[in-house]
Amino acid sequence: MTEQASAPDASDTTTPATTTLWVERTGTRRYTGKSSRGAEVLVGSESVDGVFTPGELLKIALAACSGMSSDLPLSRRLGDSYDATIRVSGAADRENETYPQLDEVLELDLSELDEAARQRLLTTVERAIDRVCTVGRTIKAGAKVTLTFDIDE
Repeated sequence: MTEQASAPDASDTTTPATTTLWVERTGTRRYTGKSSRGAEVLVGSESVDGVFTPGELLKIALAACSGMSSDLPLSRRLGDSYDATIRVSGAADRENETYPQLDEVLELDLSELDEAARQRLLTTVERAIDRVCTVGRTIKAGAKVTLTFDIDE
């Protein structure tokens, strides 16, 4: 993963209009994650109130990706205003510094559907998530991560 120490140069027009992401250090083990679209998220240690840990952000990214991937089939069947909550958990293996298992629970009200319709919808949702959730697919497949340094001399 390439880490960027400062905000990207906005005058750089040689690259296509993609979202640039970076973090800026704001204190001891505290960072603000930023995007070129103006979004910000506070990141820090578990002992700090009001921030997400990097592991929590990984889990949130997974749950949000599953939600977004399932949105179309669910809204088609349940209507645009359906409610959904995706809970995600997984304990860290501190000896290996990994999350060996992440568990998601998609909470939906399907009480208006009969059992056969419910099963068809859940199968469709699961296939949609498996097919287009980039975060989940990346976690399952593994990803090559690289790190380079940009050093001021």
